[in-house]
Amino acid sequence: MKISVGSKSPVKVAAVRNVVAKIWPEAEVIGTIASSGVKEQPTSNEEGIEGAKNRAQSSLKEVDADIGIGIEACVYDSHFGMFLTGWVVAVDKSGEVGIGNGGMLPLPEKIACKIRKGEELGPVMDEVIGEKDTKQKQGAVGILTNNLISRTEGYEKAIIFAVARFINLHYQ
Repeated sequence: MKISVGSKSPVKVAAVRNVVAKIWPEAEVIGTIASSGVKEQPTSNEEGIEGAKNRAQSSLKEVDADIGIGIEACVYDSHFGMFLTGWVVAVDKSGEVGIGNGGMLPLPEKIACKIRKGEELGPVMDEVIGEKDTKQKQGAVGILTNNLISRTEGYEKAIIFAVARFINLHYQ
């Protein structure tokens, strides 16, 4: 079995590998470069799902995989504040689609303000903690939870939810 990931991000590929190892231990996981087709910083759940779906479909075709997985982080602004979330879409060769979300983390207002002005979360988090490329390491999730939940772990639950339809006969 071949599983493609619509990203070369070490965090996203590791999250998929961790989940796939539990379900299909013999499967090969391949990271690919795939465009989301949405803004650099998606600002709605719809945009996050669309970006993840575009990445999944692109990676599926690129490596002729059995399942393509796309992961897209996004922010969602509401009257309760701005939230960080991540969407995962899994697509198989027959066109079946699974969608998963790992949860929503409220962002501090000082960070939300910068995003509302058009900045991207990754560079904002780099600036806040004085490090470079935090989104390829602990990410905002790790930073804001004091590493109780790593960015990789945050994606893993969403990946499980997205592939559930491919591993559970109750979805058939």
